[in-house]
Amino acid sequence: MPTFTLTRTVPLPLDEAWRRITEWPRHTIAVPLTRIRVLTPGPTGVGTRFTARTGIGPLAVDDTMEVTVWRPPVGDEGGVCRLEKRGRVILGWARIEVVPGPGGRSRVVWQEELRVRFLPRAFDGAVARTSRVVFGRGMNRLLRRA
Repeated sequence: MPTFTLTRTVPLPLDEAWRRITEWPRHTIAVPLTRIRVLTPGPTGVGTRFTARTGIGPLAVDDTMEVTVWRPPVGDEGGVCRLEKRGRVILGWARIEVVPGPGGRSRVVWQEELRVRFLPRAFDGAVARTSRVVFGRGMNRLLRRA
């Protein structure tokens, strides 16, 4: 399974960076042709499930995820969230960490292991490269917009 890591340092306090990156419905502004449906009642915590549906009509793919670790930042201490991908096509996990950065900024680290079922391993490199670009742009949009 391809694994990639993205890191951004942003001029936001920890709690605001955390909110922007873990407010799941906001991800629709970050990933083209994607809709988010939260499947469990809020607030987000361990056990929260949601689906990101990306594509158009019959060409759409569901990425169903479940929060398995949920530790928001408290004071000057960073936070971490882990998602397990539970879909029929998209598998793997994601780990999102928001920690203090230099000069009062926040550092956001998104690490993900992503596998597309039925896609041969020969495509792992292409999946990793494409994911870095798509997730990198998405992170940038999420952390820029209020």
